[in-house]
Amino acid sequence: LLDLSKANAIWISAALVLVYTIAGGLFSVAYTDCLQALVGWLGCMTLAFYMIRNSEDSAPPPSIGYPDYIYPDQETCDMYDGVPCSNNATLCCYNIDQNCPNGIGSADCVIDNGAYPIGDLPMFSNQLLDEHALYPFPNAILWNWSTVFILAFGNLAALDFQARCMASKTPRIAVIGCLLAGCLTFLVGIPFAYLGAITRTYYGPDTARAEFAADTCSVALGLPTCALWLPDPQAFIKLLTHEAPAFLGGWCLIGIVAASMSTSDGAILAMGTVFTHNIIRNVDAYFSCCFNMGGKKLITNDNLLNIARLVSIPVTAIAATVAAYYESSHSAGATGYLLIVAFDVMLASVVVPLFGCFYTKKPSPLAALLSLLAGVAVRVILEYSLPKDGFLLAPFKGDEFLDYGPAANSKVPPFWDFPAEDAWDPADGACDQVRFADWTGLDSLAAPLVSLVVFVIIQFLERNGPLFKFSDDGIMVGYLKEGQGDDDDAKVLEDDLALKEEAAPVSTAPISDQGKVDENNFPDEDEMSVSA
Repeated sequence: LLDLSKANAIWISAALVLVYTIAGGLFSVAYTDCLQALVGWLGCMTLAFYMIRNSEDSAPPPSIGYPDYIYPDQETCDMYDGVPCSNNATLCCYNIDQNCPNGIGSADCVIDNGAYPIGDLPMFSNQLLDEHALYPFPNAILWNWSTVFILAFGNLAALDFQARCMASKTPRIAVIGCLLAGCLTFLVGIPFAYLGAITRTYYGPDTARAEFAADTCSVALGLPTCALWLPDPQAFIKLLTHEAPAFLGGWCLIGIVAASMSTSDGAILAMGTVFTHNIIRNVDAYFSCCFNMGGKKLITNDNLLNIARLVSIPVTAIAATVAAYYESSHSAGATGYLLIVAFDVMLASVVVPLFGCFYTKKPSPLAALLSLLAGVAVRVILEYSLPKDGFLLAPFKGDEFLDYGPAANSKVPPFWDFPAEDAWDPADGACDQVRFADWTGLDSLAAPLVSLVVFVIIQFLERNGPLFKFSDDGIMVGYLKEGQGDDDDAKVLEDDLALKEEAAPVSTAPISDQGKVDENNFPDEDEMSVSA
């Protein structure tokens, strides 16, 4: 509509997101996200419902085929009133007199590409349990399982998710919010899944729009040539702009843009805030010679908010640059691949320390640090040492786990009605295929396991005392936010806790009862009881 390039559209969107994120912080992000999510979900749900109601089939039926096409079974033959084949009367072939009486290309000719010999299925229920579930196509079962763990557990350490939890009024509200969001995820994801299936109905391998690489063969498919289907990377956009009603297609496009903006604003806010609090806040401590002249601090609680806003500007610029100019051939797309990589990094590094912080009575900072480093080291080593060919398919047995080879010969597929001497025999070895060998996913699963082992070992070794003591004023020491007590209160609280650990049994009294900190600055006992 506006004749904008992708890069210019991304920069304009990034500027809009930056403005309202800086202006209102988490409040503006939360409220705009709710509005954007509602618009996007309603648009996708409405379009999916409309397309399903107006679709002829719930899933593609067996292919009707084309002249000289041999049906795979009697049921399919009866479905399309097949006729005996010319070269072998015991076989059933495409009925050209009924389905294409005036020749290919005429308005009354009904044909397809024969891509679904036995039809498609609404659901493959054993796809995560059986590597051969999608035969004659390969099943990326290892990658699928690793992605489940990456997105499920890696997302727990996502900064935007953590920011919303920490900003909740009470822990109970945070828990309820997480449970509700998990349920709503199904309502958001299901319409997109339906739209993906609908896109394949209009632009899949059995449609007139399908394209195939001529110089390819496949034993599993029985094709000496033209075996590799070339999906249209713009198929979904074409579905919205060419097949769907204009209003619904536009509504869904707006929903996709809204979903992208609601993701980016939370990420920008979280990265700017965390970088400011964890890095810039410590500038005075590490560069006291330059920034702490005369006892006056450069970074204070009074200017920390404005610094966080300034930091959000380069964060936004970096994110927009990557989105506008980074390209990838990954099946999930450039940004989709980077999203998985981001959660993969989280899973390998900080998920185990995060769980250890919450589920051990006295978590060890050293155990957390070493487990983080171990997870990252294993992930990096395996990234470059495991065999990876870029197809995300582990080398399972079976013909479907062979990559497409160059065209075998000029013979015809065995399911064409041609003389036997002209038919290709897939067992003749003419199709030179190489087995897939990509262990992507194994590294993602191994890294957190090693991280967990390291954390448990160090935690056990430090059960009677720390093996290494961190600096009392370093970045490993926690801090109280403004309004939670002054420095003297924090020191009293720290000393009181240390004395109680050495001289008394474990207590479950709230922190506010153990020191001089004003109890109004901490959650009520019913909301959060922290063991001393």
